[in-house]
Amino acid sequence: MKEHNINLNFLNKLVFIIIFITITPVALFTSMFALSTVSNNNNGDRSSKNVYMDTRRGVQIYASLPDESPSVSSVLGLADARVVIIENFLKENNSPMTPYADFIVKTSDKYGLDYRLIPAIAMKESGLGRLMPHDNCNNAWGYGIHSAGTLCFDSWEEGIEEVSRGLKVNYQDIGLVTPEEIMSKWIPHSPGGLWAVHVEDYMNRLN
Repeated sequence: MKEHNINLNFLNKLVFIIIFITITPVALFTSMFALSTVSNNNNGDRSSKNVYMDTRRGVQIYASLPDESPSVSSVLGLADARVVIIENFLKENNSPMTPYADFIVKTSDKYGLDYRLIPAIAMKESGLGRLMPHDNCNNAWGYGIHSAGTLCFDSWEEGIEEVSRGLKVNYQDIGLVTPEEIMSKWIPHSPGGLWAVHVEDYMNRLN
């Protein structure tokens, strides 16, 4: 009887070993095949989806992905940052020149001026065009306004153009570039040099 039990135990172990040896390679092959399928699908269709294989059920699961990633370059560089800076400055101070921020930057570039100079002087002289000799004068810079008469322009574009050209020809071309240097000719008797101090302060706000 004891010998019979030993034989049964031996046979049971033998059967288990045979089954294990038979099933294990099949399971390994199935797993490797599933992984290979996922890899191939991913490589072949990366632009629209990822494919995952559930090896227990043999089911493919699809996870949608965006066709392309957002590009930083598509967001940045769409507009000259200087225009945005000038526009915000004008808008915050309720300036009638707000629609001309782009024109100010382009005209400053045309004459080789610091793009901050035109709005900074206008802020000092007239609160960016809110305080002028009279309505529709379009001269926010006090340019050509003296005891001999008052210079006005037909439009803001003309005013920006003429003042920029005047700063180029009558100041920058003879070496007067900084607010302090410009003040020596623009308004030489400014008490304590405050004109230059204020203009420079406004320029710093526009950095």
